[in-house]
Amino acid sequence: MTSRTSRTSTRALLALASAPLAMTLLAPSAPATAAPAPTERPAPSVEKRADATKTTSVQQLRRPLVFGHRGASGYRPEHTLASYELAIRLGADYVEPDLVSTKDGVLVARHENEIGGTTDVADHPEFAPRKTTKTIDGVAVTGWFTEDFTLAELKTLRAKERIPATRPGNTRYDGRFEVPTLVEVIKLVRTWERRLGTKIGIAPETKHPTYFDSIGLSLEEPLLRTLHRFGLDKKKSKVVIQSFEVTNLRELNYETDLPLVQLTGATGGPFDLKDEGTTYADIVSRDGLKRVARYAEWVGPDKAQVMPRNAAGATTTPSALVRDAHRAGVRVVVYTVRDENQFLPTNFRVGTDPNAKGDVLGELEQLFDAGVDGVFCDFPDSGVNARDWWVADQR
Repeated sequence: MTSRTSRTSTRALLALASAPLAMTLLAPSAPATAAPAPTERPAPSVEKRADATKTTSVQQLRRPLVFGHRGASGYRPEHTLASYELAIRLGADYVEPDLVSTKDGVLVARHENEIGGTTDVADHPEFAPRKTTKTIDGVAVTGWFTEDFTLAELKTLRAKERIPATRPGNTRYDGRFEVPTLVEVIKLVRTWERRLGTKIGIAPETKHPTYFDSIGLSLEEPLLRTLHRFGLDKKKSKVVIQSFEVTNLRELNYETDLPLVQLTGATGGPFDLKDEGTTYADIVSRDGLKRVARYAEWVGPDKAQVMPRNAAGATTTPSALVRDAHRAGVRVVVYTVRDENQFLPTNFRVGTDPNAKGDVLGELEQLFDAGVDGVFCDFPDSGVNARDWWVADQR
């Protein structure tokens, strides 16, 4: 920054009985207007959530949440309206748009600001001169970047499957869907809320916030303005904001009452604290989680941080992460659960084909047994089925 519930099984039945995806929801829309330039704010000196009223501990949610990871990215090209819509129809509690900025300050849903791997930009000769190399979070990346395109230009591109060798079935949708804006995602969610008569959550993630600050395209201010526009900025709104960085979450803690998610990785550390030497292992330590509790309600670790693996790649016993997080008053949502063998621990693989479906339901059950409060799933129906069976077993 510049400164800085429960759904019933009728959801699943609807998914099976529903007509094909409503293409009217996927039609091009008028470009959004550019966001005004962000304003400078003084940095906060005290974290507002570090007070005597803060809950000192939490228990695992009785009904853990399922987050549609980039929508239903196991079935449709990620971060498209088709992917988000299918995630909703399959019963996901939340959909997750990763957010980056266009040149004219509009927030769009892409996992990375480099779009060569997820759109057909390479097939557009008019954009060939824009291929370049940039340093993003200390890493040299070559390709095409959203911040070099206006929204109108970005809308001439079409999405494609990011991992076609693993998910060849998804390639039949290549070229069909636009890059959606955050506004379009919210409107899609609102449409399905009216149809289903229930609330559907949105879990936006700010991507590379320090980098976007450095080029004058801060993500957080337009995100908060957009949420306010749709009345989604209340404490009880079904929205959680995520980041792998720390500074922007600490600042957001002062600017919104919405729950925040401190994402972590199995290796490395947050880019914004690189000079301090802070690692993700530090963040998920017992003391680190107590510090997270001062500004965030959730921690979002790699699933291997909850269920470590041995030398053979099989899961062992749960780490102390969930226990320590709950004692600190922080809930836990893990990423990313995928159905294919290559993404599963070796003890849940079935056969030798890396792209074949493994025992993902077994992995999910193990994660729920370990106490997690939520899971990010590429195949949301797997998460919903495993969660519902697990909940039934607890009764």
